[in-house]
Amino acid sequence: MTSYCIFQEPWWLDAVAPGAWTSLEVSRGTQLTARMPIVVRRKYGFRIIRQPPLTPTLGPWFRSPATNTVREMAEQKKTINELIDQLPNWDYFEVNLHPCVTNWLPFYWRGFEQTTLYTYVLPDTSKLGALWAGMQENVRRHIRKAEKTLSIRTDLSVGQLLDVVALTFSRQGRRLPFKRELFCRIDDACRARDARRMYFAEDASGAIHAALYIVTDREYAYYLIGGADPQLRSSGAQSLLFWQAIKDASEENLKFDFEGSMIEPIERVFRAFGTVQVPYLRVYQARPLVKALIQVCPRSLMAGAARNL
Repeated sequence: MTSYCIFQEPWWLDAVAPGAWTSLEVSRGTQLTARMPIVVRRKYGFRIIRQPPLTPTLGPWFRSPATNTVREMAEQKKTINELIDQLPNWDYFEVNLHPCVTNWLPFYWRGFEQTTLYTYVLPDTSKLGALWAGMQENVRRHIRKAEKTLSIRTDLSVGQLLDVVALTFSRQGRRLPFKRELFCRIDDACRARDARRMYFAEDASGAIHAALYIVTDREYAYYLIGGADPQLRSSGAQSLLFWQAIKDASEENLKFDFEGSMIEPIERVFRAFGTVQVPYLRVYQARPLVKALIQVCPRSLMAGAARNL
């Protein structure tokens, strides 16, 4: 496993943060050895470096993944320090490291802090029978129930998908936490590269019960967003769509990443699919004034886009 993923691609960053991202790079001779994209924005006069919307991790990417050998660990320490040295002036820094980047000590030695987040992954989708058996019984029951009354469509529009996702947020008394235009840019970029899959669960009357959006790279299928009609949530539609997405990932020999949530009810759903819990690190640091403002009003300055089920 390398620390490469779709979310580090220039075309992805052009979609989620047009004109706002740059790439920190380290080379040895003529060979690029490390790369870490960052997104820089201003908010309330402060310069903020953090994750762009709908982008779970940003890197860094290393040409040679670190091992526990003395030489490799020393090289990674040197490389991370060189990336840090390239950071522009900032007031708040927050980046989610790729799950395979587990050595954050160079950041710690430079005064950064860290917290651990979790995603949920099916690392081997080749044996569908084993995957089916590994799911909790209630998930299998939901899928069997949904198969009796719902059909799966993949030919509807991204606008229809966002309408369903918006229903999920409205149930929580919230609006979509990202702009529709932003998501349409993502969809245009992914569609042009055959890097996305959309799924809709529809009943005989034409009502859409749930929708799911998956993005793919050469190693993974990632759950990006999804939602369900609050009036039709008992149909098992979401479980049915996840199962279809997993089966499609199996056909393409891809691992499946639920891009896990720290929200307890959502974590419970992802875990029920027989997934493996995978930690990844959020590295952050705030200048004294920003740290004080966050303590007084944590949501106003640092509010960002969220994903949901």
